[in-house]
Amino acid sequence: MTTPQTFCCGYAAIVGPPNAGKSTLLNRLLDQKLSIVTPKSQTTRKKITGIYHNEECQVIFLDTPGIMDPAHLLHEAMLHTTRETLREADVVVALIPAVRNDELFDREFAAHLFEEWLQKEKKPVVIVLNKCDMLSKQEQKEALRAISETWKPEKALAVSALHGTRVDRLVEALKPYLPMDVPLYPEEMLSTAPERFFVSEIIREKIFLQYGKEIPYSTEVVIDEFREQHEEDPSQKDLIRCSIVVERETQKHIIIGRKGSALKKLGRAAREDMEEFLGRPVFLELFVKVRPNWRKKKGLLKSYGY
Repeated sequence: MTTPQTFCCGYAAIVGPPNAGKSTLLNRLLDQKLSIVTPKSQTTRKKITGIYHNEECQVIFLDTPGIMDPAHLLHEAMLHTTRETLREADVVVALIPAVRNDELFDREFAAHLFEEWLQKEKKPVVIVLNKCDMLSKQEQKEALRAISETWKPEKALAVSALHGTRVDRLVEALKPYLPMDVPLYPEEMLSTAPERFFVSEIIREKIFLQYGKEIPYSTEVVIDEFREQHEEDPSQKDLIRCSIVVERETQKHIIIGRKGSALKKLGRAAREDMEEFLGRPVFLELFVKVRPNWRKKKGLLKSYGY
C-alpha cells in the first residue's frame, strides 16, 4: 500500500509525426489495445486517454494526432487537438522515429517539433527514440547523444514500442514530473472515453485495414444508436447502429462493395473486435452516408466531435 508521500500522478502527452508509433506505445504501456493502430499514417484523429497504474504512480497518457502540414480543415482540427493536449500535460513524451540513414533519426522533424511546438509550451520533455531495433546499440547511443546535445530534453531514451524494448523505463523517466500525490482515477479504469468512442474507433481501424488509397481518409464513423440491453436481458445483444460517412457516391459504392460484400466483411471484423473489447455480444448495423467535402466544412466537423 503506497502513501501520498511516495505516490505521484499527472498527465503525459504523447506527440510525434504520423506513424511514429504513438498509439503502439500507449497500447504497450497499458498492456491493452486502447488506441487503434494501422500501417497507414494519420490513423489517430482525436485525443485518446489511457490511464497507467502501478504502486508508485498513475500516469494519464494522452495520445494525440500526428503533427503534419495540414491539407484541409480536418487536419487543422487535429493539430488544434494536439496543441490543446500539450497545454493540459505536465510532461511531454516526444516520439522521434529512428531511421536507417546517416542521420539515424528524423532530425528535420525533431527540429520542427522543438522549435514550433515544444519550446512555446515550456513543459518538461522526455524524448523517446522509437523503433530503436532498426539501429545498432552504438547507433542508438550516437542518436541519443545528438538529441540530448541539440535539444537538451530532461531525458532521452531509446525504445521499441512494437517489441516492448525498454518501454518500462519511460514510466520511471516521467515520475519526477508528475505533480500530484494521489491518483485521480480508480485502479481498474483504463480510459476516460466512453465505450461508444472506442466502438467508432474499432470501425475506423477496420476501414483503414480493409480499404486502400483515399477511402480511409475520406470516412468518418458516427454512432447513431448504442443500446445496452444484454446486461438486463442476457437473451438480447447490445444494439449498435453506425453511419459511415464518405464524401462521394463512388466512395459509398466502394465501401459497400458488390452486393454488399465489402460492408458485410467490414461489419464482421468490427463486431468481433467490439465483442472482445466490450466483453458481451453485439448486434451491429452499418449504414453508408454521403456528405460532400465533410473534411472541409466546419459545421460537419464540429458535429463529428472535431
